[in-house]
Amino acid sequence: MTAAVSQHDPKASEVASRASDADVPLMEIRHLHKRFSLSGDFLEQLKFKGGKLIREQEYVHAINGIDLDIRRGEALCVVGESGCGKSTVARTVMGLLTPSQGEIRYAGQRIDNMSTKELLPYRRRMQMIFQNPYASLNPRMTIQQTLEEPIRLHHPDWSRERVRDQVRDVMDSVGIDPDWGPRFGHEFSGGQRQRIAIARALAVDPEFIVADEPISALDVSIQAQVLNLMMEAQQQRNLTYLFITHDLAVVEHVGTRVAVMYLGMVCEIAPTGTLFAKPRHPYTQALLSAIPRLEDDRPQHIRLQGEVPTPVNLPSGCVFHGRCPHANERCRKEVPRLIDVEDGARVACHGVEEGRL
Repeated sequence: MTAAVSQHDPKASEVASRASDADVPLMEIRHLHKRFSLSGDFLEQLKFKGGKLIREQEYVHAINGIDLDIRRGEALCVVGESGCGKSTVARTVMGLLTPSQGEIRYAGQRIDNMSTKELLPYRRRMQMIFQNPYASLNPRMTIQQTLEEPIRLHHPDWSRERVRDQVRDVMDSVGIDPDWGPRFGHEFSGGQRQRIAIARALAVDPEFIVADEPISALDVSIQAQVLNLMMEAQQQRNLTYLFITHDLAVVEHVGTRVAVMYLGMVCEIAPTGTLFAKPRHPYTQALLSAIPRLEDDRPQHIRLQGEVPTPVNLPSGCVFHGRCPHANERCRKEVPRLIDVEDGARVACHGVEEGRL
């Protein structure tokens, strides 16, 4: 009898619904590919070879089959050297670039194939902070106009007073004087501009923010201020971050989990503490060994041989095999897949899978 009553209890149903929502990752990325054509239009692709007219197409393979889950409330950091595809992942997730292949789901709903109109409700829930605060603000708009624009777009029914109150509240929350409203972007320093950019992202009360190297263009003296501001906003607003960076000190400070990319592929993903304490992939080990440390017993710096391959002509098998000291014939022929290892980590390495590393 009790069980029968609980099945029809609306409160119990609501709790069960919330629990099921919590089990679903906020963002799911499956088999994501993104390539850019180098061949120009159709006529430019036509060439004569051996007396025949053929069509040649050449691509930059920026992302090559990425699988990622971003959990609610976490800060997932994506790291890797320049050109590995970090920013392309950020822009593709946000819909600024169209995937060449794969799926992107937000709260269980596929969004990569939606029209502009269908995406509008998700635009409010997903916001982005760009790398360069000097380029991301419209120089012809005042700060007040910059912050009001997204609010008016997503809440056309709001009164002028309510919009201004929202702008004032979000400016206060990021440490901006509301009296700055009539001024233009060029009147502020880089750190102040990035605060304004953060305020613009927070103005519509999002739940997911992509931060594409948000402090790399700032002076070291104010990088910590901006990072602390973002972490405070995460705690106060229960935000979820996809944090793109190449600074491993930042990762150690703000990241919940870390995904390491190399040449458009994820080679390792693990909780931050696990990754820094016990990196498994040879590339991750080399990357972490380059961090300057003061300890006497620090691990010896690992020097990788060779050059990073071009993303135009990807190597066969594991993309890292040409620089890996542990590569064997299987590594040269077969592309590794992410496998589960201990402590919640996942590694794409044949050497780890076979127990050689």
